[in-house]
Formats: sequence, C-alpha cells, structure tokens
Amino acid sequence: MKPMSKKINKDLILRGNMIHAILSLAIPVVINSLLQNMYNLTDTYWLGKVGTAQLAAINLVTPLQSIIINFGSGITVAGSVLVAQYIGANQKEEARSMANQIFACAMLLAIVCSSICFLITPGIVTWLGADPETYGHSVMYLRVVIWDMPFLFIVNLFSAIHQAQGDAVRPMFLNLGGITLNMFLDPLFIVEFQLGAGGAAAATLFSKMVPAMAALFLLTRPGQEICIHRRYMHFEKEKLKLILKIGLPSAIGGSTMQLGFLLMSRNVYAYGTQAMAAYGIGNKVNSLITLPSNGIGSAVATIVGQNMGARQQDRAEQGYRISRRICVVFLFIGGMILSRKPVSTAIVSIFSDDAEVIGMAADFLSIMAFWCFTNGVYNSSMGLFQGVGHTEITMAVDASRLWVFRFLTLWICEAVLHLGVRSIWYSVVVSNGTSAVILYLLYRMGIWKKTKIKIKTEGNQRGEMRAEQKA
Repeated sequence: MKPMSKKINKDLILRGNMIHAILSLAIPVVINSLLQNMYNLTDTYWLGKVGTAQLAAINLVTPLQSIIINFGSGITVAGSVLVAQYIGANQKEEARSMANQIFACAMLLAIVCSSICFLITPGIVTWLGADPETYGHSVMYLRVVIWDMPFLFIVNLFSAIHQAQGDAVRPMFLNLGGITLNMFLDPLFIVEFQLGAGGAAAATLFSKMVPAMAALFLLTRPGQEICIHRRYMHFEKEKLKLILKIGLPSAIGGSTMQLGFLLMSRNVYAYGTQAMAAYGIGNKVNSLITLPSNGIGSAVATIVGQNMGARQQDRAEQGYRISRRICVVFLFIGGMILSRKPVSTAIVSIFSDDAEVIGMAADFLSIMAFWCFTNGVYNSSMGLFQGVGHTEITMAVDASRLWVFRFLTLWICEAVLHLGVRSIWYSVVVSNGTSAVILYLLYRMGIWKKTKIKIKTEGNQRGEMRAEQKA
C-alpha cells in the first residue's frame, strides 16, 4: 500500500497551497543540506585547532573532489527531474525503471572517477603550488576521502528518488545519522589518534558509509512505489539517452564550475596559507547562509517537474515566482545581519585562532553576505530550468559564472584596481550577481515553457511529453 504521506505530497504539489508545498519540500532539504555541509564544517573546526597548514590543505583540494562529485551529481539531478515528471504523468512503472537506470550509471561512474582521482592526486596538488607541508596533508586527505563517492552517490540517489515523490524528510533523517557519527569520529581521529587531515578524511568516509548502507537497504526493500531491483537494472537505450540529454549538461556545468573553483584556489594560495584558510572558512560559512535558497531551488525543480509532467504550466510558474520572492527576502534580511563586521568576525573566530585568518575571513564573509540576496534569484531560476529539462542553460550559466565573469572580475581587480586579496572576494559577488541577472532575463524570455523531456504516454505508447506548451 502506498504511504499516505507520499500521496499527500503529490496532491499538495499538483493541487494544494503553493507556499505550503514549497516549504514542505524546502525545509527538509535545507536541513539535509545543512547536515551535508556539517561534514566539511566539522573537519574545518577540528583541523583549525590542529594548525593552519592542515586547514589550508583540505581547502586547497576540496574543489578537486567537488569537480568529480558534481559531475556525478548531474546524473542524480537528471534522475530527480525525470522521475518527478514520470510521477506527475502518473507513470509509476517508468519512474521505477528510470530510477534503476540512474543507480547503475551512478555506481559505475563513482568507481571509475574515484580510481582516476586517486592516481592523479599527487600531480594535481603539485600543480596547485602546495608547499611541502601542505602537499603531504592534501594528498593524504584527498586519497582517502575520494573513496566516499560510491556511498555519497547512493545517499544522493536515495534523496533524489524520495524528493521526486515529494518526500524530503527521510533523506534528512538519513543524513542526520551520518553527521552525528562524523561529529563523534572527527575529534577521535584528528585529535585523540593525532591523524590530522588523514583522520578527517577517514572520519568522513566511515560516516558516509553507514547511511549509504541504510539507504541501499531502503531502496531495495520490496513493496515500494519506486525501488531498486535487478529486474530493472539492465540498461535501456532510450532511457540512457534521456539521462545523458538531461544529466550530461548539468554534469558538465557543475564540474566545469568546480574546475574554476580549483583554479580560484590556486589564485588564492598565491596570497599564502592564511588567505587560503580564510577563503575556505568564508566559503563554508557562506554556504550556510545560502542553504535556504539552495533548498528552495531544489523544491522548485520538483514542483516544476511534477506540474509540467501533469501539464500544469501556470502552476509550475506560480511555484517558481513565489519561491523566488521567498528566497530574495530571506537572504536580504539575513545578509544584512551577517554582513556586520562584529557578527562576521564572531562567526569566523569559531574556526580559527589565527588573527590574520580571522581578519581576512571576516572581510570576505561580510562582502558575500551583503550581496547574497542575488543567490535567491540564481537558485530559484536554476531550479526552474532544471525542472523543465533545460540543463544546457544551467550548464552555460554555471560555466560562464566562473570562467568568464569571475576570472574577468578577478583580473580587473588585481591588474587594474590593485585590490590584492580583496580581488578574490569581489570576483565572487560580481560573478554571482551577474549570473542571477542572466537567469532572470532568460526566464522572462519564456524559454522554460518548452520542456525538453520526452517520455512515453500512458499505456507505454511512445509519445511526446514535450508538447510545446504555450503561455
């Protein structure tokens, strides 16, 4: 029997109060994202107590890890969108088959990418310009933590499948167990066993392994509306093409953006280990500020996906507009508070005792928080375009945000305005704001109204779900 909560969520998304629908999806996603961020924040906190070099080491290589993770996440993004549209079209068998295709692709990709990253880690860390002490910590951390990818992808797939059904609560509790374990293992491995960066990596690996095994058990349990089963595991050409069509642009855009972050790390490291540590702290705290915006953006993708699957274009647009307003207002108020120098200084002081690091991190955080309301437009609009399958647009915006706007702003601030390390800070806010404006203009052009996703119609007859929906 289908759980009542799933039916309520689907009815709420397709027919209920829109604000209630947004919040019922977004709040658990925000909490879930917070828990995911706590892995890095916990590592940052304990390594900050050990020394600046170890803290700089994980900040230096985290973008490399993120490149690979974001590429794989493109597949789970495709999975969430495709499953949501099948559910909206009331095609449960197709949704179940698609979930299994996503699972097989994600596991294969995770194993291949982890192996490649393990082999190239020393060369990449050398290229980033790490000094001998930072080099050792960086290589140790990345070569251990990269093996969490298969477990991370299982948890992400679990989240994508349940969120596509309107259930964001179960993934939240799953991640709560993982971060609780990590908060216990971090001080044990880093401080008690004196394993430093390697201990932080091991703690993260074990902490993701446990919820992944729980997620796999729940995904393979029979009697569910959407489950993982070997009967559906064989590759289907049409579904693989659809996954690539929707997921590949998102994967390329996300990984290209993270490659830009890697190059940014190299630019930051040129200012020294203190600057690298400050950059990492500022980014991690800023990720907490924008969590509500990210969560609502994720909710938009689900709401838009299901309503476009049900051919309710006006309701899909209503969900996007309300979500955008909520994001902008919340981030504007929160940003004004966190941008005050006493507040930002108090927050970053939690993660470091180094006065120079605290000063730079507080400055970075103040600037980012002041302009973070632009993330509200960015995240909600990204959710809109992902929900209709226009991931080529999100890919182009993600790539240009780093490779065009951020590096161009960085060059102007360094070479023309001579702003020193502040050039890094300003390049972040200018590129984010510019990308938000571009996404809003693309929305106004109405490109999103023509969904790219083709699925079979009821009764397995080949059909066009991308019936060119007019305004």
